[in-house]
Parts: sequence; C-alpha cells; structure tokens
Amino acid sequence: MDASTLEAMRTALRGPVITPQDSGYDKARTVYNAMIDRRPAAVVRCRDAGDVMAAVDFVRDRGLETAVRGGGHSGAGLCLVDDGVTIDLSPMSGVRVDPVTQTAQAGGGATLGDLDHATHAFGLATPTGIMSTTGVAGLTLGGGHGHLTRKYGLTVDNLLSADVVLADGGFVTASEREHADLFWALRGGGGNFGIATSFTFRLHPVHTVALGITLWTLDRIQDVMRWYRAFLPQAPDDLNGFFAVLAVPSGPPFPEEIHGQRMCGVVWCWSGDPDRVEEMLAPVSEAGPPAFHFTAPMPYPAVQTMFDQLIPAGLQWYWRGDLFDRITDDAIDVHARYAEGLPTSLSTMHLYPVDGAAGRVGEDETAWTRRNAVWSGIVGGVDPDPARAETIRQWCVDYWAELHPHSLGGAYVNFLGADEGRDRVRTTYGDHYDRLAAVKRAYDPHNLFHANQNIEPAPAD
Repeated sequence: MDASTLEAMRTALRGPVITPQDSGYDKARTVYNAMIDRRPAAVVRCRDAGDVMAAVDFVRDRGLETAVRGGGHSGAGLCLVDDGVTIDLSPMSGVRVDPVTQTAQAGGGATLGDLDHATHAFGLATPTGIMSTTGVAGLTLGGGHGHLTRKYGLTVDNLLSADVVLADGGFVTASEREHADLFWALRGGGGNFGIATSFTFRLHPVHTVALGITLWTLDRIQDVMRWYRAFLPQAPDDLNGFFAVLAVPSGPPFPEEIHGQRMCGVVWCWSGDPDRVEEMLAPVSEAGPPAFHFTAPMPYPAVQTMFDQLIPAGLQWYWRGDLFDRITDDAIDVHARYAEGLPTSLSTMHLYPVDGAAGRVGEDETAWTRRNAVWSGIVGGVDPDPARAETIRQWCVDYWAELHPHSLGGAYVNFLGADEGRDRVRTTYGDHYDRLAAVKRAYDPHNLFHANQNIEPAPAD
C-alpha cells in the first residue's frame, strides 16, 4: 500500500490504521491460532459502524483484498488476508442489556466473555460457545452451539436482529421484519453477506448452573460411547453434556494421580435446579465405574471461562468437523483407535449435542442446515510447538477421513478447515446453498466478502 493510499485511509477513519511499519503490527495481526501467519498490508481498527462503512468503501473502490476480524478465533485464519486490509471490529465490544425486554445488543467486536459478563448481572444469558475468548460475531454467523443449546437452541435461534454494513457501503438492520432474506442467511451463512456491526439477542433466565465432569479410562471408551449415545438424547433439555477424548490437565479439580492420563469423558452442564445434578447424573455408573466424577454449582460465566487457560491463544491448531445424527458402532471403533493415538497432550475430539431445543427448529427457518443432527463433532490437533504442526494436522485429517462416512455429510461451518475446498462448503449447506447464493447475489454481487467459507453469488438471471 503506497503512502498516499495509506494517508487517505487514515484520513477517512477515526480508528487507527496499523501497517507493517508500526510497532504494534505483529500484535495486531496475531490471532488465536498460531498456525496462521499472514501479513495484511493494513489492519483497520474500527471504532464504530461509520468506520466500517468507510473502510468497506475504501477497499471496494480500490480493489483491495479484505478480511473481517471479530474475536480472532477463526481456526482457519479467515480473519486475516495477506497484502490486503483486515477490518478489525475489536474496539466495538460494548454490550447493552435491557432487563425489561430480556434482550442484549452486542457489538461486532465483543467476545462471549463480554456478553456473559453483561448479561449475568441481570441473571440472564443466551446460548453461545464454550470459551469466553471467542468472538460473538463469528460464532453467531456460523450458528453457535454450547452448554445451553439443548435447553435454548443455537445462538442463531436467539438472534433477533443484526446491524450490517453491506458491500456497497450501505447500512441495514436485518430482522424477521426488515431484510428478512438477509436475516435468514446471516443465521448460519457465515460472513458472506456483509459486516455485522452489532447483534441483538433474546436472553433467558440463567444464573447458577451445575458443572459436571465424568472421566473413564480410555480402555472403556466403547462402552462409554454406547451408553452416552443412548442416555443423552432422552435426558431433559436442562442437561447438556459434550463427549471428549483428552489428556487430563494438571491441576484442580483433577487429582494428581490422573494428571496427563489419556481418558474419555463428558463435560456436563445442568441448568435446572443445582441440587438435582447428582440425581440427573446417577446413571453415569451404567457405563462402568468412572475414574473421576466431579460436580459443583457455578455462576454461568465461570463455566464459560473454564477452558480459557487450558487452551489459550498462541497454540498450533488444526481442526475438522462433521454433523452426526447417530453414533454408530463402526464410528465408535474409529474413535477408539484414534483416541489411542492422541498425538499431543492438548489434542482432542469433542461431540457437542445439537438436539433438544435446537432440533425442534424447522429445517428451513435458518441457514443452519441439518436440524436432524444430534451431535456436532470436531477433531482438533493442538500443540504449542510449530515443529509438531504437520503431526497434529495429519492425525486430524486421517481421523476425520475415517469418521466422515458415518456423518450427515456436512459440518458446523465454523469447524471447517481452510483447505477443505468449495465442494465441502456446498455440501455443508446442502439444500440451502442455492438460496444462500441468491441472497449473496442480492447483497454482495461481486463477492467482496470472500475471505470466508465462501458462498459464490448466484449467476444473474
């Protein structure tokens, strides 16, 4: 970017424009996944929607490549682009709660921690992900699932409206009443249609929940998975529990004698009466005697932050995912085999429930597809050492390749890798893809916003 272009950009915007010559550049281009090492020509820190509109006009009129950053958690690194402009929403992190209407408006740069902190003061929450450092924007636009999904649905099922800057620099509010086609597409279609500068969510009464962790030795994984697949779908919606393969972290609440051991287990969140959590989890012994079982009442934001230090920013990450309507015996055999070969102490596999309230939403009500899914699975290779990047990537790819035939064929779009190709995006959206492509043509006909799991505009009639 030449000096005159840079000066013009700085004049047009209130927020700082950070370039490779600036001392804060490396920090500005750093994202959650340390495997991503891209060098934008500029990072534009937008202070408000006006800055976003000006930035969009600037990159469009000059034919510059652009990407959009909310929380910077994109595992595929889609929030950065080499030699282009990253439009960074992180200064726009405010959250306003209306306790009367039980709604919250969150800025496009807010994290789940920002949202949870603001809503918890009123004894309210909305279903999101499981790490407080995740950005609200990226999570929401992809669909969003976590500890409250079985009770209150996906994040997009609780989205009431979104303010969006479009590719032509215009600003609209999308809801069921205004720009309804865009609102439909935003609920699961990713960042393809514009830059969402704020989100308004429906809130629910949530204050203290009960956290549970049950672990079994890895030699019991097949018995445990067979029990889990039968138990959870028939459990009350108040009970959420994601299945995991992991190496036990060092530190509380885990006793020292199991630190570092490879195990399988379930992380539970009970959002009903906290005094009933042991009653609800009494059946865990049916899977065999647990090696560890723990429950405790916690403020909901404490549950949301429990993984922040375990898997902080700055690690090497590679992941792939799929949606499943069942856990077959053959799939269990795959899980057992790859769990034995867990390549690093932070690598993992999770199966997140997406049934309950989420499964009762109509297939065509949002862009999120496959409402018949019961689990959203992710295989994640994780390690701090760049020398192990290829090891964790290959383990993940091989694991996913053997598991994929037992899936519904598509994935939670936020769990797609950057290198899976256009056909994988089309397959993920299934019957919704053509409708999404038509919305893309209406709102971004020249595909300005393509640094994402891209949906190409439908051909003009």
